[in-house]
Amino acid sequence: MSHPHPELKAAPPLPEGGLRVIALGGLGEIGRNMTVFEHAGKLLIVDCGVLFPEETQPGVDVILPDFTSIRDRLDDIVAVILTHGHEDHIGGVPYLLRERSDIPVVGSKLTLAFLEAKLKEHGIRPRTVRVREGDRRAFGPFDCEFVAVNHSIPDSLAVAIRTRAGMVLHTGDFKMDQFPLDDRITDLRAFARLGEEGVDLFLTDSTNAEVPGFTTSERELNPAIEQVMRTAPRRVIVSSFASHVHRIQQILDAAHQHGRKVAFVGRSMVRNMGIARDLGYLKVPSGLVVSTKELEKLPDHKITLVCTGSQGEPMAALSRMATRDHQIRIGKDDTVLLASSLIPGNENAIYRVINGLTRWGAHVVHKGNAKVHVSG
Repeated sequence: MSHPHPELKAAPPLPEGGLRVIALGGLGEIGRNMTVFEHAGKLLIVDCGVLFPEETQPGVDVILPDFTSIRDRLDDIVAVILTHGHEDHIGGVPYLLRERSDIPVVGSKLTLAFLEAKLKEHGIRPRTVRVREGDRRAFGPFDCEFVAVNHSIPDSLAVAIRTRAGMVLHTGDFKMDQFPLDDRITDLRAFARLGEEGVDLFLTDSTNAEVPGFTTSERELNPAIEQVMRTAPRRVIVSSFASHVHRIQQILDAAHQHGRKVAFVGRSMVRNMGIARDLGYLKVPSGLVVSTKELEKLPDHKITLVCTGSQGEPMAALSRMATRDHQIRIGKDDTVLLASSLIPGNENAIYRVINGLTRWGAHVVHKGNAKVHVSG
């Protein structure tokens, strides 16, 4: 945890019929979300993500939740439920499954597809259980019901966990976009029904909870993205999270509208967008997406590149472009669109990338000077 409490003593034995909730990450930090529920001698885990290092942690690739407290109880784990497919919720799963490979992993279709592609690189074949909103499944003494929530990645779920000790409602990450691109809204009727039944503990996402007002709809970004595609004199290079299917859909639609071809750059971007397209979450007009080799034959004003690196990650494609350490060379009058938010702690790295891109003559469009991102 980023805010340890060394003054706290070890937890007492769990009373018979009681429920214990242990957060192994995700509190007071943006990342490594992992919550353990203990009841009737069994453990249920919700999410298992990673946290990306800060500048003060050189040589560190990712930061994992601390598995120490559950390492001697791996056989008691009945399932790992994944609320959605972002790295800060699924990135730690390969490391947990290295310790016990047959733990059932529960999630929606897209979430499990992203996870399985990741686990393939680790040489792990998971035991998966696919669920969707409205499903209700028992895992040991935990009776779990899944509820649709809207987020910046499709197929996100909240989970209501019923036990003899009471009901916990865990929202996962969510927002209240009433006009999402996939028309799948947060199911407030289900939340109301659960509230009437009686929720004993409500665990809710709190990112940006201190910001007043309402989250802007994803659809309201279309004019700014369309303007970039229409007015950019040369290439457009878009950087986004490799899991932000909705944002990439907007980029594809705008590029297609203005006669631009699109190429995906970066292993995770190519992999995830291929999965999203195969499963029908990403609609790609015929002939729109081409290889980077094919782009070499096109004039600059017909080119759009979609890559990773929106958070200034040093090994990501955009950061390497900014330092001229990539085969794609940023040039004068290229337009770079940072289609993502600025995650707290990444400010210096992001501004360093923006400065590097500007140095080579690029025009950088980001949340600070255009309406190109909304909160997830």
